[in-house]
This record gives sequence, C-alpha cells and structure tokens, in this order.
Amino acid sequence: MDDLIKTMRISGAGMRAQGQRLRVISQNIANANSLPQDPGDNPYRRKVITFRNVLDRSLGLELVRAGKARPDKSEFGKRYEPSHPASDADGYVLTPNVNPLIEMTDMREAQRSYEANLSVIKASKAMLNQTIDLLR
Repeated sequence: MDDLIKTMRISGAGMRAQGQRLRVISQNIANANSLPQDPGDNPYRRKVITFRNVLDRSLGLELVRAGKARPDKSEFGKRYEPSHPASDADGYVLTPNVNPLIEMTDMREAQRSYEANLSVIKASKAMLNQTIDLLR
C-alpha cells in the first residue's frame, strides 16, 4: 500500500510541474503579438521552463520539479512597419521570438503528460479502494 501512495506522490509532482509549464506557455501565447512601444525597446521575449529531479528525503523518492522560467535567447523577428513608433530607421520593428505553432505543440504535450499523471493517480486510488474493500 505504501508503494501506491508513493506512486500517487510522484504523479502529483509531475502534475504540478506540467501545470507550471502550461502557465509559462500561456504567457508566451498571450504575448506573441506584443510589440515594443518605443524605438530601441525589445519586444516580449519567450520564456522556457526546465525540469529537474529533486530528492524528497522524507519519502525517499526522486520527484520532478519545474525550474524557474528562463528567457529564450533566440533572435527576435522583424516586420516591416514604418508607421509603428518603435520602428528603426529602415522601417522595421522587432517582433517577439514566440512561434504560436511551437507553443501550441508544447501545450498539447504538457496537457497529455498532465492527463497521464492524473490517470496514474486515478488507477492508484482505485487499487487502494479495492484493497480496503478486500480487508473489510
């Protein structure tokens, strides 16, 4: 029974990590079209999140944790828009380094991972309930 509880804790940690990932992805999508307001300013910079294993000494388990959201150092895009207040001398304005297609793909992957962890928790809960019913 102890193993089932540990399994549920591992899955819970996975769900928390994927939830944080979904929040970062949502922020990226929300800012995908934001442009700088003044010349020389940079647009929104995409954020990425990394995962790491952390030892939970009280449980004796390695759990996944989401690290801090870090800026994606890839290049900004450029769009010709000479009437924009933040355009350069050539009429180009910098655009965020967010690709909505990549963000949607990452979102779908995070969602599936979240759902897989939820399924493990549901299965573990069902097994615990069956064990309790057998012991009655």
